Amino acid sequence: MNRLRQAAQAERGAATAEFTMVAALLVLLFLAVIQFAGMIHIRNTLIDAASTGARFGALNDRTGEDGAARTQALISSSIASRYAQDITYEYLEVPEGRTLRITVRAQVPVLVVGPGVSELEVTGTAHEYG
Repeated sequence: MNRLRQAAQAERGAATAEFTMVAALLVLLFLAVIQFAGMIHIRNTLIDAASTGARFGALNDRTGEDGAARTQALISSSIASRYAQDITYEYLEVPEGRTLRITVRAQVPVLVVGPGVSELEVTGTAHEYG
């Protein structure tokens, strides 16, 4: 019985230390999931805006500049205007005909709200109609 008491006293405080270590790992895992989810959301939104802008600019009565402006408006209204700072367009000649490509470059944020740390580039293309 005396040994059991000594063993219990030797373990005193171990639960607190174990909780602290596990909690730190869980916080790191949670932050990594938030970062990954934020990056995927921003990437998918930029791809959708670039593709929609390219389709808009490829219409018969529109230009690539109209498509880039549409892309900028979509990005500004969906996530933030800071992601719509570098939007370019170009026309490509492909065997199927003339194609409009809109490219968006943006900084990838740290924890979704922090400053950018690396560049993300997405494109959207559409064949001209008419």
